[in-house]
Amino acid sequence: MEQDWIWGLIGGLLIGSGGAVYLLFNGRIMGASGIVGSLVDGSAGGLKWERLVFLAGVVLLPVLLMPAYGTVDTHITDNTAVLVAAGLLVGLGTRLANGCTSGHGVCGMSRLSVRGIVATACYILAGGVGVVLFRHILGVI
Repeated sequence: MEQDWIWGLIGGLLIGSGGAVYLLFNGRIMGASGIVGSLVDGSAGGLKWERLVFLAGVVLLPVLLMPAYGTVDTHITDNTAVLVAAGLLVGLGTRLANGCTSGHGVCGMSRLSVRGIVATACYILAGGVGVVLFRHILGVI
């Protein structure tokens, strides 16, 4: 039996724990797109440094762990255009949904937020449609 699911479980537990700690200590939802958005549009105000430190941790921790794990096969396409398009579509989706997987999926659903549950159902459905379209119909991923 494959053991790769354990990494998903550990990652999910770490993200959930991080969201709980962020909420307990800051009284705010750990929504990554909201954190980035507030820095981009200038609405972070006095929370600017806190948000920059959060994002630095998100970016730097995997870099620091790379020597311990060597190469990681993510099964991501080598097609740069597909990666750029995917990133833009995710950004558009988070803007339309007023949040992302960490805000709606992890923090919203754990608080039984109807908005979080509906948003999560919508982006899971959109992801499934995307896989069928781009992998099975168009064959680009």
